[in-house]
Amino acid sequence: MPDSPQIIEYIGFLAAAITGIALIPQALQIWKSGNFLCISVFVYSLFAAGAATWLLYGILIYKWPLILSNSMSLILAGSILILKIRSLTKS
Repeated sequence: MPDSPQIIEYIGFLAAAITGIALIPQALQIWKSGNFLCISVFVYSLFAAGAATWLLYGILIYKWPLILSNSMSLILAGSILILKIRSLTKS
C-alpha cells in the first residue's frame, strides 16, 4: 500500500474521474437516439440510490473524490432515470 497520503488522494481522484465519466457514453447515446428500451428503471433506481448514499458518506467524511464522483454519477443516472420514466408515461 502507498504510504503517501498525497498518492492515496491522487488514486481517489483518478477513481472519481473514471467513475464519473463511466455513464457519459450511455447518457449521450440515450439522449441522441431517444431509445430507452434497454434501460431498466429498477437498475438505474438502485444505482442512483447507491450514488446518493456514497455521496452522503463522502460529505460526512469530507472526501472530495467521493463527493465529486458520486455527484456526477447521481446527476447522470438520475437524468437517465427521469428520461426513462418520462418515456414510459408518454407511451
